[in-house]
Amino acid sequence: MFAIMIRKLFALFFLLILSLSSAVPAAAQRKEIAQAKDNVKAGKKLAEAEASMRHLLADSANRNNDKIWLVLFDAVRKQYEALNEQMYLKQTTDTASLFDVTYRLFGVLEGLDSVDARPDRKGRVELKYRRKHASWLNTYRRNLQMGGMFFMAKGDYLKAWTFFDAYIDCARQPLFSSYNLAQKDLIMPKVAFNAVFCGHRASSPEKTLAHANLAQADTARLDIVCRYMADAYRQQADTTACLAVLHKGFDAYPKSDYFFSHLFDYYFRSADTCRALSLCDRALKADSLSFVARFAKSSVLLLQGHYDECLVLSDALIAADSTKADPYLNAALAYYNQAVALDNQKLTNRTQRRQMQQFYRKALPYMERYRKLAPEAQSKWAMPLYTIYLNLNMGKEFEEIDGLMKKAK
Repeated sequence: MFAIMIRKLFALFFLLILSLSSAVPAAAQRKEIAQAKDNVKAGKKLAEAEASMRHLLADSANRNNDKIWLVLFDAVRKQYEALNEQMYLKQTTDTASLFDVTYRLFGVLEGLDSVDARPDRKGRVELKYRRKHASWLNTYRRNLQMGGMFFMAKGDYLKAWTFFDAYIDCARQPLFSSYNLAQKDLIMPKVAFNAVFCGHRASSPEKTLAHANLAQADTARLDIVCRYMADAYRQQADTTACLAVLHKGFDAYPKSDYFFSHLFDYYFRSADTCRALSLCDRALKADSLSFVARFAKSSVLLLQGHYDECLVLSDALIAADSTKADPYLNAALAYYNQAVALDNQKLTNRTQRRQMQQFYRKALPYMERYRKLAPEAQSKWAMPLYTIYLNLNMGKEFEEIDGLMKKAK
């Protein structure tokens, strides 16, 4: 009996120790909250009060304590009001700090709203703060966009992106659910475009693509959005998505060299000459004088062995602008390839040999002109000229090109 009493007394003593040990930090916490409230009321040490409340909320046991959230909100709000008053009075104001505080205000009230929306033990949700806080915060929402513009102008694209992202994110926040921002906020696509732009300038494919779908609603700048998206997918090595957005851009802007060139390069490098040629024809239907599309088509025809058609296009391009090098190369190769094909047959027929030399002679002026216009492209003109000079018995020219090639080895 005595032993049972001893055990009960020990248990009561242990519970008393536990209650005392938990009361100490609880009391300290109440004191910390009270001190922060006093500082906020007096309008002093506001940053310290904010840091103190954030420290308390870092403890998961306090995450659902709306009293701490409310003191935190008041601390941040007072900082905003002080900076805003400075600006109103045309005093020297740290504009970056004003926008930073605005950003924090949204984070605080969105965090408090998640606590406010928690169901009670019976599963009921009684929103005490949402309507009031949403109305108050919506008044300052445009400041998020302005903050993004401010930091974008400063070249701080990552920070600018966070402001544009926060502005857009409001449409997904339950706090603003009654405002139907996704449908009613008409500048949302323009803000999304700025977010895409900042992601692109920051070389972040993830941030570039985060709001790209919304940005496409800004149809006036759809071509730029599609370009940035294509670049982002290319960085991510997502060929399928990259091709899809390039096709979307080309469908909308068939005269765009950007969309045409990137699509053509892909199909040409993949030896998909049918799609490459079809793409050229579509581009030429939109702009029959496009240099890029006509040269691209001549390259496909050259690869397919349609030399006469390649020559017609190449000569037309040269006639239009004789300063561009590449059409000379295609024209030269159209003759050169035919000569080499005959040369490889080890001809014994004089007529065929004369035909071979005739092809080399026709290739010669085009290739020499190409060399003059593109001296840095030795890998493209050196061997053909070497072969042409050799077959046409042009000793002096052959020695020069032979020496040049030996130096390059």
